[in-house]
Formats: sequence, structure tokens, C-alpha cells
Amino acid sequence: MSHSLTTCTFCGVGCGIYLETTGNEITGTYPSMSHPANQGRICVRGWHVHEVASSPDRLLSPLIRKNGDLVPVGWDEAYDTIASRLTKIRDNHGPDSIGFINSARCANEDGYILQKFARTVIGTNNVDQGTSLYRTNSVEVLREMIGVPAATNSISTLHDSKVIILNEIDVGQQLPTIGGIILRSKLGGTKLIVVGARRHRIAEHADIFLHIRPGTEAFLYAAMAKVIVDRGIMDLAFIRSHCEGYEDFLHNIRSFDLLLAARRCDVSPSLIEEAAVQFAGLKPGTLLYSTGAEARGKEHLHAMVNLVLLTGNLGKHGSGIMPLAEHNNLQGGCDMGVLPRYLPGYADVNDPSVRKGFSRRWNVNVPETKGLETANMLCETGGLRALWLDRHNPVVSATYCDAGAALDRMEFVVLQNLFLTRTAEYADVVLPTAAYGEEAVTFTSTERRIQAAVKTVEPPSGLKSAWEQVEEVAKRMGAKWGFRSSEDVMAEVASVVPAYSGVTIDNLTREYGRQWPCTKERPLGTPDLFADGEKVHPFRFEPMSPAFPEEPDRVEFPFLLWFGHSLYYWHQNALVQHSETLKREYGILLLDYPEGFVEMNPDDARSLNVRDGEKVRLVVLEGQSAATVRVTAEVRRGVVYVPYFLEDVAHRLRGNAGPVEGRTVHVRIEKAV
Repeated sequence: MSHSLTTCTFCGVGCGIYLETTGNEITGTYPSMSHPANQGRICVRGWHVHEVASSPDRLLSPLIRKNGDLVPVGWDEAYDTIASRLTKIRDNHGPDSIGFINSARCANEDGYILQKFARTVIGTNNVDQGTSLYRTNSVEVLREMIGVPAATNSISTLHDSKVIILNEIDVGQQLPTIGGIILRSKLGGTKLIVVGARRHRIAEHADIFLHIRPGTEAFLYAAMAKVIVDRGIMDLAFIRSHCEGYEDFLHNIRSFDLLLAARRCDVSPSLIEEAAVQFAGLKPGTLLYSTGAEARGKEHLHAMVNLVLLTGNLGKHGSGIMPLAEHNNLQGGCDMGVLPRYLPGYADVNDPSVRKGFSRRWNVNVPETKGLETANMLCETGGLRALWLDRHNPVVSATYCDAGAALDRMEFVVLQNLFLTRTAEYADVVLPTAAYGEEAVTFTSTERRIQAAVKTVEPPSGLKSAWEQVEEVAKRMGAKWGFRSSEDVMAEVASVVPAYSGVTIDNLTREYGRQWPCTKERPLGTPDLFADGEKVHPFRFEPMSPAFPEEPDRVEFPFLLWFGHSLYYWHQNALVQHSETLKREYGILLLDYPEGFVEMNPDDARSLNVRDGEKVRLVVLEGQSAATVRVTAEVRRGVVYVPYFLEDVAHRLRGNAGPVEGRTVHVRIEKAV
């Protein structure tokens, strides 16, 4: 029996764990007591992460569709088929007829090699992550306003925050390790302010719970800024020495109507004032937000970053802004350039000098054509003819469109995955990949921590990492890369991504990885950004419009229907569904609601004479859909929450205008007869 220190790959926290192996089998896990992110604690997923690799449902050989059915074939046939089909489509229809989407669960090596293949072998910038609907706004806003599209501080510094704002995420469910840190910080005296439309477990422990209407965060944070400005408790010294755009921001925020914002959010103005005073007065403070806020547009993010700048909560230990990545390598995928606009290291592909530098490094011209994001690849008709999917399952997750119909229109679809997903029904070639513990790769967590996931057992015969499979196809299409290991890939990453320039596989296996920027001048990494006053550009305020859009008439459609994606992700999660323990732990609700559910407040249910477990009709102008009701006080009155995995509900209600995940739409609820 042996034990190997590695990183958990279930979520973005990046907990340190030990894998226990006996022979060539992973038999157990237990937490690292000294890892700075989890400090001896892991959640139920971490305890059972090893079960996925031993699932009897794993694919062990490649599949090719022949006469309508997926049949097992040899590896050479699979690679040759992909290479020949992609070459033909590229040559006949152009490079931009092919797209590439990977999952935020893919390793850094997978992301880097996939985007390099797309840009240098195929010749397209059509490369993105499946989470782009939730992530793109965050990358853009943080890059523009503070210069770095990532968390500014470390998870461990939450213990030293005097006040924490937690925005729209149930960390107790999604990121339990961080949830535990927040609760222990509160017990130590930290003030906890929770903002959100759900009354989850962490909200119950908050000092102030701002139980807002869905989608009104921008109004709330602008109202808090209004209070801070009116009371004169902003950090003027920080603003004058570090920021630009303050005067324009100030001009607009002074015209902001606090009482109108409170009515729009349906929150007491006195609570808003109290929260604003605490966040401005208790230093240092941290604001944490989830992809739930990112999906609702840039204004929400602008308002949050403005609040952090207004209070001077950047560059100090225990302060900052943290986008919480719920997938394990959302941050790393962005760093590696799995973005249509950005090359590795967030180098803008629209900049000719940037393209020239990468073209010289890669010895091939980088395309300048604007790349498509995931939603465009899956929603546009007559555009793409081929699509490569690395562990992304859009048939389930892309509720903003009919992904199955889009894939059915494609001439050729490649899918890499551990298991047969619903997306595999539309694939022409399926490549099974090595599992966790069977490959040596790296991941970058939500706190910018680059860590190595070690290889503890040999994969079943023939299985390789996803990046190695891409290279096999690239080789058949004329590429001569010569990557033999993760170390080779990360060495090239270090040569093109300045923030990774000091990274080596050797130093990632010591001292729990490195937080970027990790450079030759700063080889130990950077736990807190801007702590030494270093920044490339001034931080920038973004003006907020003092005008409020008119609320639609809610007489005919009195309920707000909210499509969420921060909860219940486990229902369609391929990994959880292939661990017997985790399927049992996370599948309890599905025993009562096997077809899924929409959630309604008990008062609303009584007014409609609807009982838990009964069917209702959700009616909008564009259509209607039936669903089972789960009655719960976690949801506000007047709100119906639809977990994102009910893609059929989303499709039936989408119509031409279409409710999009993370946004709200007005509906009428009728009891089904």
C-alpha cells in the first residue's frame, strides 16, 4: 500500500489529498493536514473522488459510428479517421468551419494543446470552454477594471477578513471547504453579509442576509456605494493613489435612488445601509461571487468591483475580490487560452503584435479571424460543420439552445470522455481518456494555485490523457510538436505565459504548488495580488447608470422564473453519477422527485393550492411547460426556481427571445389538472 499527495479535481477549491493505492488500484483518499486551501478538511466528494476511475461504466476503447451505431475500433483507426475528416472539412470549407469546446474540468495540458491544435493546425480561433456563458463576463470585467482576470487573494486569507460579502452561491453545497472556512471565520468575529435570492445554509448564519429578487445585484451594490459616498466613508487615499474613472463614477452614483433600488431588490433600505457601513468600516474585507452573478451580465460585476475599489479592499492581506470557480480548472482553462478572444496568458488575439509573437513562437501564423464562443458554436445554423468536444456535455448543459439539433446538423463530431454521455448520441468518434490518478497533469484552482495531479496507477491499456490524444491527431495532420510528458507541455506554457514563467513540474510537486504570478523573479508565487503595490495599470471605476429600467407588467405573469446553475449541478454531473457513494449522497432529492423539480415558496404554493410533489404549468408568452413542484422556504415569494438540469423546461419556454440561464423571465403558474 502506498500514498501519494495530489490535488482533488472535483471543484475549484483544489484541496490537497492523498491517494491510497494497492497494486494498480486506487483504494482510498484522505486529506492533507497542512495544505493551505483545506487544512485537513475535505468534503464528501473528496473522500470518494477515487471511485470514478473504477466505475464499471468506463469506456475502454475508442468508438466510431458505423451504419448509425457506435462500434469499438482500434486507436489508429480512430486517430486516422479524425485526422482525415477534419482535414477534408478544413480544406473544403475553411478553418472556421470547425470548432473546439472543452470542459472546465480539463487539465491545463488538455486546454493548452487543444487551443494550440485549433489555432496552428486547423487555423481557427473557434476555441472555448463550455462554461463561457458564465465566465466570459468575469474575464472581461476583471481584466478591464483591475488588470487581472482572477481572484486577488487566497482562500486561507478569509480567516483574516473582518467582513465577508458572499454573493449568490451556496458554498455549503457547492464549495464545502470554503463554506467551512467562512463559518469558522464568522465564529472568530468576522462579519458575514450574504447576498442572494436563496435562503441557503450559509445565509442562515449571516449577520446580514440581503434576500434580493433574482437578478437585482447591480441595483443592490450601487445602492451600497451610494450609502458609502453619501456618508463620506470611502477610502479616498486608496482611490486617489490607485484608481481612475472615479469622478465619472461619483457623478452617476450621487444621482442614484437608494429607496427605488431597495424596492427593486425588495430589501429593506436600512439593511442595505447597515451592510454598506460594515463593508466600508471593517477592514480588511473580501467579496466572493459565483458564476451565478457572471451570467447575468456585466453590470452586476461592475457594481461589485466598484464597491471593492470604493472601500479600498485590494492589495491588503485579508481583502480582495474572489470569483469562485465551481469547476476544478475554470481558471486554468482561461489561463491556457481556451478562449476565442485570448491566447494563453490573456494575450489579445486582436492585437497584431501579439499574433506576431505567438506565430514566431509556434512557427505558424496565428489566425486573426474572430473566434466563436460556445453559445454561437451551438446555436448558429449553417456555420460550423465539425465540432471537437473535450468532456463537455452540451446536450444536457446548454439549455440556452437545442444543442442536440445543432450537433445533428454537423458533418463530424469528436467527443473525448470517460463515459458515454447523452452528447455521445451525436458523436461520430468517441475517444475514452485516462481518469484521475491515471495521468500526470496540472490544474489551477480558484485561488490561482497551480498544482500537479500525480499519476498513481497505470490506466487501462491504450488509454491516454486527452492532450496526448489531440497530439496524436495533430501528428497525423503534419504537426511536429514532440511533447512527451506534462513537463514538456508546461515548459512551453512557461515560455509563452508570463505569469507561469517560473513554473516547473518539479516546483509544483513541492510546497503545494504555486500561485501565479509565479516567475523566475518570484519563484514561490504570489498569494496576494497587489500586496506590494505592484500593478501595471490603475484600477478603474465603471460608471453605473442612475436610471432604472421599467419593470414589465406583472399582472398577467406575476412570478419571476429563475434559471439557476449554481445548485444541483450534481444531477447531470458525469463524475458523480459514476461513483456509487456520491450518487447516493447527492441523489436523495431525486428519490422524491425522479423527474426533477422546480422550487416554489410555501406561501405561493398555498395561494395556488399546490402541494409538494404536484404538477404545475409554467406559462410564458412563447410557450409553456409542465414540471413537478418542490415546496421550500429557500426560495423567495414570487419566485420559481428552475435548476439548470431541467433542459426540457428551458427549451419549451425559450421561444424566440429565450430565457437564458442565470436570467429571469416573468411567468404565470397554473395548477396542472
